[in-house]
Amino acid sequence: MKKTYKIFFFTLLLSSILGCQTISTKVEEATNKEEQELSKWIGKNESKLISSFGKPDRIDFSNSRSRYYVYLSQKLKIKCERKFEINQNNVVLGFSSKNCF
Repeated sequence: MKKTYKIFFFTLLLSSILGCQTISTKVEEATNKEEQELSKWIGKNESKLISSFGKPDRIDFSNSRSRYYVYLSQKLKIKCERKFEINQNNVVLGFSSKNCF
C-alpha cells in the first residue's frame, strides 16, 4: 500500500514540475515575440507609432529632453504597459514592455 502511495505522489510531483516548465516556456516565448515586434519601432517616426498604436494613455517627460509614450492595456485582469522613448527629433529610441504576453 505504501508503495502505491509513493508511486502516486511521485507521478503527481513530476507532472506538476513539467507543467510549470511548460508555462514558463510559453511566457518566455511570448515575451521574446513581444520584444521582436516592439524592436521594429526603433528608429521610426513618432507619427507612425501614433498612427499604429493610437494616442498614448500617458506621456512622461524626462530630464534628458526625451519623452515617453505609455500605452496601457489589460488582458485577463493582467495590466500591460508598453513604453516608448521618443527623442527631441520625434524618433523612437527605445522601448520597454511589462506584463505584455
